[in-house]
Amino acid sequence: MSIAIHANEKSLVKIFSDDFSFVIPPFQRPYAWTIQQASELLSDLMTTWNDGGGSTDKNPYFLGSIVLIKSPDSPDSQVIDGQQRLTTLTILIAALRDLLPAEKASYLTQFIYQAGNPFAGTENRYRLQLRSRDQDFFRTYIQEGSHFNNLLSLDPAPLTDSQRNIYRNAKYLREQLQKMGSPEAITQFAFYIMNQCYLVVVSTPDLDAAYRIFSVLNTRGLDLSVTDLLKSDIIGSLPPSKQDYYTTIWESEEEKLGRDTFQDLFSHIRMIYRKNKLQGSVLSEFRKFIMPIVKADVFIDSLLKPYAQSLSIIKSLSYEGEQHTEEINDLLGWLNQIDNSDWIPPALLFLSRHQHTPSLLLSFFKDLERLAAGMLILRSGINERISRYAAIIEAIERNHDLSGPASPLQLSDREKQEILTTLNSDLYLLTKVRRYVLLRLDSLISEGGATYSYPTITVEHVLPQNPKINSTWMQDFPTEEIRNRYVHRLGNLVLLSRYKNAEAQNDDFTRKKQKYFLSKKGASPFALTSQVLQYSVWTPDVIEQRQRMCLNHLKSLWRL
Repeated sequence: MSIAIHANEKSLVKIFSDDFSFVIPPFQRPYAWTIQQASELLSDLMTTWNDGGGSTDKNPYFLGSIVLIKSPDSPDSQVIDGQQRLTTLTILIAALRDLLPAEKASYLTQFIYQAGNPFAGTENRYRLQLRSRDQDFFRTYIQEGSHFNNLLSLDPAPLTDSQRNIYRNAKYLREQLQKMGSPEAITQFAFYIMNQCYLVVVSTPDLDAAYRIFSVLNTRGLDLSVTDLLKSDIIGSLPPSKQDYYTTIWESEEEKLGRDTFQDLFSHIRMIYRKNKLQGSVLSEFRKFIMPIVKADVFIDSLLKPYAQSLSIIKSLSYEGEQHTEEINDLLGWLNQIDNSDWIPPALLFLSRHQHTPSLLLSFFKDLERLAAGMLILRSGINERISRYAAIIEAIERNHDLSGPASPLQLSDREKQEILTTLNSDLYLLTKVRRYVLLRLDSLISEGGATYSYPTITVEHVLPQNPKINSTWMQDFPTEEIRNRYVHRLGNLVLLSRYKNAEAQNDDFTRKKQKYFLSKKGASPFALTSQVLQYSVWTPDVIEQRQRMCLNHLKSLWRL
């Protein structure tokens, strides 16, 4: 059976007319355009209008397409794609209306509000209805018009993200339009927008057909994310009576995590399910392997919500338990400094299952940080990491003993030896490893008393890489072979909380301590660096001694 699909180019006069009654379905994402997108739209419109010499009948502007579920004989239109543009255009029309005298403003109101006509059988209605969570705000401050100035004086802090975007875009657009000066110029610009700006309206009465069009358009580069597409699939598959309830849960978790982290969550859930490297896209794998076997409400209740809450704890270091709270959050802090996020899926799974058993969490995260740090030091490739973490996920699901020597969570004897060998070699040359190892080491020496919230932390040499020829360095390290043996070793490295003068790097030891290793307040904020200040000389014997001390600390920490 063929489904009727219509596509027509229409000016905004026709878009915001009695032909359409736009409704944003509850499962759509919130209004997300920021000033960046609103400014690009306004700039493009003004540029095109100005290129036509301010003419109201030249240089038409194409605004893209919208996808609707709509029957040919009814104005009722569910917006499957296009709510960002329709909402921003409504805000733009409202801002123009606010800057015009009452008589002209009333004509623009007709594009926002349809007055009912008993002879035509129409009712009073607003031409665009947002999701229920935002509609009252949008109607009061944008569509009604009388409260537009009140919107500009609101405190945006207590608003939701979507309401804050409405507020900021309305304020920005009005400020920019006001710069046009005269009401005549604003009137001409408004006429141009309504008559020379066009949307392609793609409509079909069939829900599935609309979603297919929506997916095709948005997998070809439009601005919806994987989570937006999955939201339309998952929420859209629910009975209408459940859609509002589960949309609220979905958007609440998205708002708590932030849009980027929420999108990452779906990659982590995919990994928990698939336990292998991504073969295509997160979207395609969700649709192929997860959605067919998990009901939409079960997915949101049993996967999305608990995993989102666990991810929030992991990223914000906000675990709270009856015991071990500080230790667990400290370990999460170190894990978040690893240069990849492949460890997060097993962490999510274990935390969501054992959130109320802090002793198990402490043991697990100690071992997970040890493994993640070990693979960082060994520079394990992505395939090796994913395979290892997949094995851990499977072990968690099967309730295997994670503490035994055969567990994938534990380092093998070979791995321990390789880690020690790497730590005892030229660590400085491992650019993605050295900072983590030194910070971890510094935290051990300071016994938890140090903080690492400095904007800049650098790894520096005590014995410089290029000592001056006439310096005492050349006496204590007389040959290039000796210097090369020690210069990049762990025992010769320290941490600094700011960039230093490059010239001071090569000074003699006594002078370098004063100019290079002291903070503005005197003592260094790093225990490793403060130790160096206690030495009167810096020789191969001193570096050997520090090398053994550093290695012993790390061996104890990571049970090497």
